[in-house]
Amino acid sequence: MIVIVLTVSPPRLRGHLTRWLFEISPGVYVGKVSTRVRELLWEQILENLGKGRAVMVYPSDNEQGMEFRTHGQEWEPVDYDGLKLIMRPNSNQKQRSNGARKTPKTGWSNASRRRRFGR
Repeated sequence: MIVIVLTVSPPRLRGHLTRWLFEISPGVYVGKVSTRVRELLWEQILENLGKGRAVMVYPSDNEQGMEFRTHGQEWEPVDYDGLKLIMRPNSNQKQRSNGARKTPKTGWSNASRRRRFGR
């Protein structure tokens, strides 16, 4: 059995998922499909989701008895000694990894520059 949770998804994708799964609540789909169909559904979700978020949970032969995948979220799945956990990256680590400045930018804002120079 798989569970898929979607937020901010296009109607086309929701309609496609209802061909294979039951929608038990808005954005929550449940069903029993083969591994091949599950992989194809995940590919369809990734192609059509856009700016939305998706989580898929499915059974697996590990200690937890399940695996999950996420897309479009800041939360990341992490393997910790054979257990799959969800980690939310620290905002400081996120800024450093993106190459962002450590100190805020000083000076005139873009809006004030436009007003000053009449653009």
